[in-house]
Amino acid sequence: MSRTALRICPLCEATCGLTLTIEGTRVTHARGDRDDVFSQGFICPKGASFGAVDSDPDRLRTPLVRRDGELREATWEEAFDAVAAGIRPVVERHGPNSVGVVLGNPNVHTMAGALYPTVLLAGLGTRSIFTASTVDQMPKHVSSGLLFGDANAIPVPDLDRTDHLLLIGANPLESNGSLCTAPDFPGKLKALKARGGTLVVIDPRRTRTAKLADRHIAVRPGTDALLLAAMAQVLYEEGLVDPTPHVQGIEELAGELREFTPEAVAETCDVEAGVIRTLARELAAAPTAAVYGRIGSCTVPHGTLASWLVDVLNILTGNLDRPGGALFPQAATDKTPRPAGPGRGFALGRWHSRVSRHPEAKGELPLSALAEEIDTATEEGEPVRALIAVAANPVLSAPDGDRLDKALDSLDFMVSVDPYLNETSRHADVVLPPPPPSQSPHHDFAFNTLAVRNQVRYTRPAIPLEPGRMAETEILARLILAVTGMHGADPAAVDHMVIDQTLGKAVKEPHSPVHGGDPRELAGRLTGDTGPERRLDLMLRLGPYGDGFGVRPDGLSLEKLLAHPHGIDLGPLEPRLPQPLKTRSGRVELLPGPIADDLPRLRAALAERPEGLVLVGRRHLRSNNSWMHNVPALTGGSNRCTLQIHPEDAERLGVQNAEPVRVKGAGGEVTVTAEVTDAVRRGVVSMPHGWGHDRPGTRLSHASTDPGVNVNQLLDGRLLDPLSGNAVLNGVPVEVAPGAAPESPAVTEKLTALT
Repeated sequence: MSRTALRICPLCEATCGLTLTIEGTRVTHARGDRDDVFSQGFICPKGASFGAVDSDPDRLRTPLVRRDGELREATWEEAFDAVAAGIRPVVERHGPNSVGVVLGNPNVHTMAGALYPTVLLAGLGTRSIFTASTVDQMPKHVSSGLLFGDANAIPVPDLDRTDHLLLIGANPLESNGSLCTAPDFPGKLKALKARGGTLVVIDPRRTRTAKLADRHIAVRPGTDALLLAAMAQVLYEEGLVDPTPHVQGIEELAGELREFTPEAVAETCDVEAGVIRTLARELAAAPTAAVYGRIGSCTVPHGTLASWLVDVLNILTGNLDRPGGALFPQAATDKTPRPAGPGRGFALGRWHSRVSRHPEAKGELPLSALAEEIDTATEEGEPVRALIAVAANPVLSAPDGDRLDKALDSLDFMVSVDPYLNETSRHADVVLPPPPPSQSPHHDFAFNTLAVRNQVRYTRPAIPLEPGRMAETEILARLILAVTGMHGADPAAVDHMVIDQTLGKAVKEPHSPVHGGDPRELAGRLTGDTGPERRLDLMLRLGPYGDGFGVRPDGLSLEKLLAHPHGIDLGPLEPRLPQPLKTRSGRVELLPGPIADDLPRLRAALAERPEGLVLVGRRHLRSNNSWMHNVPALTGGSNRCTLQIHPEDAERLGVQNAEPVRVKGAGGEVTVTAEVTDAVRRGVVSMPHGWGHDRPGTRLSHASTDPGVNVNQLLDGRLLDPLSGNAVLNGVPVEVAPGAAPESPAVTEKLTALT
């Protein structure tokens, strides 16, 4: 007997609502939820494959503990005993910074990943923190922190109302959107064009998104900041500046950008000066407009400057905080809005990495530095001797995976929270597997802060927790207790502690709806079947739309949200400035010091004339980093690991379509199949990220049949954006030649193991 259940899809940033068909304890079908207040029935191939992802037979079902050099099944008690015995001695002997924590991208797709890692980090007290942000969007966090005083205050394009949308380094028809949560991004772009709006795409590849555009500019990779600076210079030169209110630094910025004329940047960007002027004029002339940049403009040498200039253009044209422009979302679980006024601001480089002295950004060190922080001794501080990896696979996602692979083997102890035995978790001494998504609750804490429409949704587990499984929230709570010296305590104590601390602060804040209240009495009024649900109830009640524990009877609470299973629409984005600003001035600081200090480096780039081939990445609609290559329904077809190369470059180099080709970079050499296509511009080659499933000791039976190659092995990790510590993954020089390279160490190791 089948039944249906609702579930918010956790497989990409679009957060679409799903209707699942369930037979017994198995999801047999998934379709879009037509009544979902946000996605309204939209679904992509990943969402349609929810059942296959959920029931992948390679998912681990019990913990694994290393005994006599081999990972073997163990009980949960044995696993957490081993964690406590492995981590605590390292902390006590070598200090908290000797324990590294790596948080992977999937953390932002689960309730557990949103609620517990901050508690883990605070409990450990370590500064050895590495996340997927520094191979992705950290430049945007840094630029937002410097502009607005809050690294998480990221404006998003008002897709439903804008008249002119300029996308740079973004391909939302493949990615479904990123740092811009928008179900049916393709439909929104088509609606923009249908109402007479203009879509401009700046990308070195003719992507699916570029094909939809009114204007496609095939810029030279890595020159995004120069192009954007020239557009801003045109606005000043031609008197087109009409800035957003609450901004300081307008006049000062004009002088800093004077040299970046379209004529000065044209040759380096390989975009005609007249085209650049047209881009700027059209942006300024549009009734409303929004500039949006993503990973292609973040993972480059000037990623923070490019991210900053995206918002500079929105500010100079008056489109920041304007309907139809770029606005700040207001999530239901945001903190109680404080009155507008000066804040603490945002600081960079409060501490540095031990080996290469990379400055921290947003409390994190570059993921590119993880290997050297493990394998390199210095006189300053202890190396990382133990590692906690939560939903992370840095062997594939960080530069020079071969070096990191060896470094992980040298650790004193490692614990991995992961449903798979993958290229990284195979090194762990303990693997703690969370249950499949159908058996977990879901609320999008992070993505609702980036949503193009304010709304709130929550789904409880569609299927009861399978016997022998442990909820991911409990896994992380027990992990916190085990590594902070409280092993064996009730895991509910973690949620109680967070609730007590949150209410203790709230009753002391004059602008809080519970100011002057009794924290214990308020805690007793929280509803929810679990600690995480009570924490969600707390955040909803204290949030911008909350009931304030009865102060606003029509406001939000968990009880009200559960009564609306398809979600609650909270309306379109609205202007919010100056309230979101936390700068020391209380204004948008258009030319912050670290940005001004980095502009000479951009000026030096005016003289650069790159020669040879450069590498860029690419997205696949049926992929999300390295997550889904073990699902047959999501591989094959266009979702393949190939090197795209322009026909003229292929002819010049003797490269044949569908034949092996060698690609060499600073970090190593790989062999991959060539795909000759004019979808990439001349001088550019493209490979997707997340492949390279050829290492022994994994349990990825389908992915290993077509492993692809790890594009990040072409990088040695030394190329970083200095402000954010973000890895440079695009615009990287490479050499290409026909034929197969010698077998990689990983392939050789695998063949040896098989024989």
